[in-house]
Amino acid sequence: MTATVSAVRPRQDRLRAAPLAWFALAGVVVYVGIDVALAFLRPRYSLLYNAESDYGRGPWYWLMDLNFLLRCALSLALAGALARSFPGRARGGLALLVTWAVCSGLLAFFADDPAGYPATASGRVHLVLAFIAFTCMAAGAIVISANLRSVLPSTALPLSIAGGAAYLLLGVAARHRHAPGGLYERIFLGLELLWIAVVAVGVIRHLGTARAEPSRRPGRR
Repeated sequence: MTATVSAVRPRQDRLRAAPLAWFALAGVVVYVGIDVALAFLRPRYSLLYNAESDYGRGPWYWLMDLNFLLRCALSLALAGALARSFPGRARGGLALLVTWAVCSGLLAFFADDPAGYPATASGRVHLVLAFIAFTCMAAGAIVISANLRSVLPSTALPLSIAGGAAYLLLGVAARHRHAPGGLYERIFLGLELLWIAVVAVGVIRHLGTARAEPSRRPGRR
């Protein structure tokens, strides 16, 4: 009986992982769509110099807040899909991914201070949360990709490294007032969202392959 229960649980976990991976993939698509919509709705904000978070103040601010919450949800979904598909592996990376998700969600409740706005406590909290989130995502994607490179798509690790490089570039831009920080941030977020989509597809394919394999049960002699 114990052996039967132990065999059933992994199968149940895999069944639950597939919807989570699909949600993460769909979430990325919706997130990008909202970002594109905000670029048209708020044309005065520069894609080169204004941070994505700047959309969180002024007209249509709620759309940016929705995106922060969506980023939290889709990242948690991916973390859950990975944990259920590959139990016990890349725990450190998954912890970093969950931290990125939680901090991303909290950003919705602390508006940033765009250029020309007075400094506020909310803006300072926003910067701290964003720093923690970006750092955890840059590191977590690399850790997860390296630990699961045998089961994830081959593009996952290069994408995670590229995201890490974009994160460092963003850090350099933060020290220069006239650097196109908004562009670097969008490159970083774009690479990380693409990594999430690629990993989600990898999980879906892995689960499909696992289901297709015939079950091997020891025969009785």
